Amino acid sequence: MERNYLKTTPIYLLSILGLMCCCFAGMGVIPAGIAFYMAHNSLKDVELNPENYDNIEGMNTAKTIAMIVLILNGLFVLYSIYNIATTDWDVMTEQIQQIQQGIEAGGNEV
Repeated sequence: MERNYLKTTPIYLLSILGLMCCCFAGMGVIPAGIAFYMAHNSLKDVELNPENYDNIEGMNTAKTIAMIVLILNGLFVLYSIYNIATTDWDVMTEQIQQIQQGIEAGGNEV
């Protein structure tokens, strides 16, 4: 019987996208969660018939990377929620206005 090769590329790409989106209030949770789900389902299929699949180690690595990125994003989401909940809105809007004025003035001062 022909062995199926597990394709890890989409999982790696979604994990990298999730890592890049981490700085946007943890929005990388979405692609990292999808990557982790895809890897987990692929490994479930492998558990049923391990002799029919190649690249099992690569899929385990992809799942681990997706899990790490998912945890990082989850921590950043928690940090963002904490930051919004504990910071005074007046202070936040003042900081945003200062950043906007710095951008309009052409400088990079914050």
